[in-house]
Formats: sequence, structure tokens, C-alpha cells
Amino acid sequence: MTHAATWRLETADGPARAGHLELTHGTVETPAFMPVGTRAAVRALDTHDLGAVGAQMVLANTYHLMLRPGAELVARMGGLHGFMAWNGPILTDSGGYQILSLEPRITEDGATFRSVYDGSMVHLRPEDAVKVQELLGPDVAMVLDVCLALPAPAERVREAMELTLRWAERALAAHQRPDQALFGIVQGGTDPELRRESASRTAALGFAGFGIGGLSVGEPPQERNRALEAVMPELPDGKVRYVMGLGDAEGVLDAVARGADLFDCVWPTRLARHGRVLTSSGDYNLRRAEFAEDPAPLAPDCDCLTCRTYSRAYLRHLLITRELSVHRLVSLHNLTYTLGLMRDARRAIVAGTFEDFHAEVVENRRRGVGSETPLS
Repeated sequence: MTHAATWRLETADGPARAGHLELTHGTVETPAFMPVGTRAAVRALDTHDLGAVGAQMVLANTYHLMLRPGAELVARMGGLHGFMAWNGPILTDSGGYQILSLEPRITEDGATFRSVYDGSMVHLRPEDAVKVQELLGPDVAMVLDVCLALPAPAERVREAMELTLRWAERALAAHQRPDQALFGIVQGGTDPELRRESASRTAALGFAGFGIGGLSVGEPPQERNRALEAVMPELPDGKVRYVMGLGDAEGVLDAVARGADLFDCVWPTRLARHGRVLTSSGDYNLRRAEFAEDPAPLAPDCDCLTCRTYSRAYLRHLLITRELSVHRLVSLHNLTYTLGLMRDARRAIVAGTFEDFHAEVVENRRRGVGSETPLS
């Protein structure tokens, strides 16, 4: 099997790792966070914005793009890189997580569900997910997996894990594009033994990298962390580990502390569109009346375009009056915070101070140290 993804360890600080992920369209310094561009666009932002905030790699979604505008059209437009004018690495999720919400019919052959766009029936096999992603042309493609909402009965969790493994074998056999890496996905719910078994058997298939799926779907953080602790020793030290869809700063740092390298979530930009501001001293809601005459930036320690230019008073005005520009401006800030958190985590790993860094970030965010406003 040809690997188009190489992960190299730079240094480790306990289980936490700093490394370099080499892909067809560039090298990503890990740990790293990927902004989510579900439909080949991060909402309210363009690719120049993504470069300005320091994004190294972005995510797009196979399920949505195969339905609209269609993978063949994207291929004719130069693949995702040409279509969205992004020259850096791209990863595409196979759509298993999105299908979860559509009441799919899951069989050995694949998943059948209704399109969210026109209500038509869609049948997606593991081989189809590979073919679509080869047309889309990302640097990294993910196998089709079976994702469950948690908690779920133990027998259903095992069935989903076993089917994901069988689908993974079929995806490997179907994958042909040499400039694209195919990643397997570990399932198993929050059961440490199932997670351990899934990770070991997925690793044995020889994928270029590994996603850890089926988490951040309703389970408590403590259970998620136990699942990650079970998985990591079973995955190869020399390959990248991607925790899929993890949606908060504390959770991401918990995963880094356990040896994870790559992350994605809509959380920074989705929260931004609702007026939620992420900062090193805690998050807050910009809609609050106390900001109506506040001349301060969103975060005093931030140097993003938004914080350099606009006050909380102005941004709150845009939010209250539903001016669309506020979605971009707060998204720029929230992504700057999130990507900066990853860079700081990496520096702490290299310096051998990650444990202290992790504790300080969590404590500052919890207590609002240095914040000019209490958390909402």
C-alpha cells in the first residue's frame, strides 16, 4: 500500500507529542486543529482568512459534497484544492458522523439514508466513499464508519465496531489514488476493552494514519479520556492520531495529553455565529448588555484582525442588528484563539512543560483569571 502521509516525531513530553505530518500539499506541525469547511467553505470565511489566522490544514465533508455540488463537478474544477482555492492540505470526513443523524438503514453492504437536500434515497458503500473522496482529491481520505450516539447498548457498540472493521478492509481494497492517504477509524464507544480491540485490529490493517471516531457524541469527558487512554498504546507510534470532532478547548488539551495529534470541530466558528467569544481567560456571550459601551477588544491578549480593529461595543452592535459581517469577525477571533492554543501546546511539549501548560490553561479558563468580565 502506498502511503501519502508520513508523521515524524519531533519530541515528546510524556504521552504528549510534537511532530510533523507530511502530506502531498504540505507539512502540518502537530498537534494541530483543522477548521471545518463542511461544504468546501468555512462559514463566513474565505481561504485568505484561513491563511491569515494560521490554519495549516482544513476539513471538508464527503457526505455533503457528494450530494451538492457532486464529486464529479468538484473533480472537473480541479478537485477541492482548485475548487476552493486552498493550496494547503485538506482532509475529508467520509460522512459516517453526518449519516448518524439521518436515521440510516445500516447493512453489511453500506448505509441508506435520505438526502437532506431533496429527500432522495442515497446508498453509500465503503467503496463509494473511497471513490467520491478520490474524485474530491483531498490529501487525506477517511474510511466510512458506523457511528453511534452514546450511550448505546454494548451489543450495538460491538456490532458497529465489527462492521466498521469489515468496511475498512473493503475501503483499503478499493483505494487507488497514490497521492492521497487513507486513514482508518477506531470505534468501540466508551468501553476501554472494545476501544483497545478496535485500535489493535485497525492498526493491523496498515493504514497511513488513524482517526478515533465515535467520541464527543454525548459521553462524559471522563469516559472519553478513558477511551483515548485505551486506544493510544495500540496505535503505531510513528503514525498520526486524529481525534475526530472534539469540540472544546479543555477536551482537545486532554486528548493532546494522551498522545493525540490532529483535531477538528465546527465549535469555534459555530459559537462565533451565536456571539460566543473564546478567550484564554474564559468564554463569554457578546450579546450581554454590559458590552454595549465597552471600548475593549474581544480579548486584550489577542492580536487578530478583529481585536486590533474593533471594540466589543461595535461587534455587539453588529450582532444585535444581525449584520452578517459579525460572523466573519468573531469567527476570525475564535479561530485565532483555537489555532494559537495548538501552537502554544506544541511549544510547551517541545519545552518539556506541557503538564504545567495544560493545568494553567484549564485553570485560567475555569476561573476567568485576568478577564474583565465574568463568564456567562
